[in-house]
Amino acid sequence: MFKRLFSVALIFGAAAMAPPAFAQSANCMPRDALVQKLMNKFDEEPQGGGLQNAQQLLEVWSSDRTGSFTVFITRPNGQSCVVATGQNWMGIVSATKDGIAS
Repeated sequence: MFKRLFSVALIFGAAAMAPPAFAQSANCMPRDALVQKLMNKFDEEPQGGGLQNAQQLLEVWSSDRTGSFTVFITRPNGQSCVVATGQNWMGIVSATKDGIAS
């Protein structure tokens, strides 16, 4: 459980430290366009996310098939900006108290 919380905290913490000017870069596009690209080109699906603040929704998408992952932030105007991408995504399997995966 600690490893899972640490991993999530690390991802959200890294995204929170992204510089504001990054949003103006070429890595921004309408959310619908980004989602289509992630699904069609990289075979990624949503894995989790949450509100970073009242103006930003952070999402994590990944692919079990390719191992790729993408972290992006969406603003109220529908613009999404990629803040991190990578390979070899490892999903965390949560365990019950007895150590049996749920």
